[in-house]
Amino acid sequence: MNKSIYIISLFLLFSVQLFVPAQMVYQQEDALDTGTAYKFKTQPIDPNDPFRGKFIVLNYEMNSFETNDQSWNNYKGNVFVYLKKDAEGFAAVKTVSKTQLPTPDDYFMAESNYNFNGKVNFDLPFNRFYMNENKAYDAEVSVQEAQVDTTKTCYALVYVKDGTAVLDNVFIDDKPIQEFVEAYQDKRETIEQGN
Repeated sequence: MNKSIYIISLFLLFSVQLFVPAQMVYQQEDALDTGTAYKFKTQPIDPNDPFRGKFIVLNYEMNSFETNDQSWNNYKGNVFVYLKKDAEGFAAVKTVSKTQLPTPDDYFMAESNYNFNGKVNFDLPFNRFYMNENKAYDAEVSVQEAQVDTTKTCYALVYVKDGTAVLDNVFIDDKPIQEFVEAYQDKRETIEQGN
């Protein structure tokens, strides 16, 4: 009797351990397949913040929300960021809340660390874009150059559904970063061969 209880308990434990990661993967895949696509404009990163491994660190222009509500002063914790699209089709904040609102608007959770003078500041949870390690450094350089060049537009494409936000790709002038980097690497090799 004890052996069968042990086997059933072990089976349940393994099932739970598989269910949790499988559910997380399902939510992300569902957001990519059926979620709403939002373009988030990026902004230059601190040049002293080096490339960390196989991903690019992304900073976003959309990182705060203006409010007259004084209860936000010195608030630290999770916030619900509700989205809309601006006139150019980029993501913009519709509102920010400390609790989930009964609205059909797309949203995701972010971390709010410092708020003052009617401004709610938050960090977006999708600030790392993983890439092939052989292209990662050139991708970082390309993104930094594009963010400084006012003739180029650099943005992240993020799918949002039911509070899940998944970073799909990074684009420079509507070209996926991988393609942009390949062109950058080809150009660099041509210059190096010419010397």
